[in-house]
Amino acid sequence: MTVFHARMIWLIGTLLWFAIRYPYQRRSRAVPKASSKDRRKERTLLAITGLLVHVVPMIYALSGWPQFADYPFHPAVAVIGAAVFAFGLWLFWRSHRDLGTNWSIALDIRAKHQLVTQGVYQYVRHPMYSAFWLNALGQLLLLPNWIAGPAGLFGIALLYFVRVAREERMMLETFGEDYRAYMARTRRLIPGIY
Repeated sequence: MTVFHARMIWLIGTLLWFAIRYPYQRRSRAVPKASSKDRRKERTLLAITGLLVHVVPMIYALSGWPQFADYPFHPAVAVIGAAVFAFGLWLFWRSHRDLGTNWSIALDIRAKHQLVTQGVYQYVRHPMYSAFWLNALGQLLLLPNWIAGPAGLFGIALLYFVRVAREERMMLETFGEDYRAYMARTRRLIPGIY
């Protein structure tokens, strides 16, 4: 594997990320929202996250800029990164599939929203965030650049630490004791650990 191959794997993986999300985003838009929280804050948060997770590494993958921040490339590390990225994509797809039209890009509750606790959601409460972390780690291992490589980790950290507590409060407000019981039997990101 070469740096070019690693960049192309990241690029193809990112295009697959958008291809996975698009049909679920289109379907969920057809379901009315029962409530929506912090729209302006959400848009700002998603814009910053998108910049760090997609735009910064996309510039690097397509142009190699900024070259001054490159560090030595190791093919074995990139192979591990490709595997981590691929698993993250699978988990991303499966999270969307299990949520169906309950999914929303923002802090929204849909009309007839259901608490999803099956599929990957029986193991962790936030498998989509788990997928984000895996993709960011894969990006770090695939892109040997001190700016583009870790940019995804910073973007996901921002999204995760700003949003998850708010998301869980919203779910508690909506589903009450059912969500509290779900919280008691699952972890946030890593089954049995965290």
